[in-house]
Amino acid sequence: MTVRLVQLAGRVLRPVLRPVLLPVQFALLLFTLRLGRLRAARARGDRGAISIELALAIIALVFVAGAVATALYLLKDKVVTKVEQDPNLPGGAAGGATK
Repeated sequence: MTVRLVQLAGRVLRPVLRPVLLPVQFALLLFTLRLGRLRAARARGDRGAISIELALAIIALVFVAGAVATALYLLKDKVVTKVEQDPNLPGGAAGGATK
């Protein structure tokens, strides 16, 4: 049941969040690539390549974190502007709904 709910949520949210999360998807692909190359270097026993690939994987992970933070910040700005424009929401343009 939960797997189906996750799939449904993914299908509903993916078109909405695609423009915002596209850099995050790219960064995750880059991070996965670096981890694959790290595993290959470990299998060969090449210590120099292991340290280089690990450093590049960490840089890619920091890029992912920055992209996620940027996406959340942009999403926050969109929500704030929508709340300010809608008078039916608390904090809206016409003073919001009264309790």
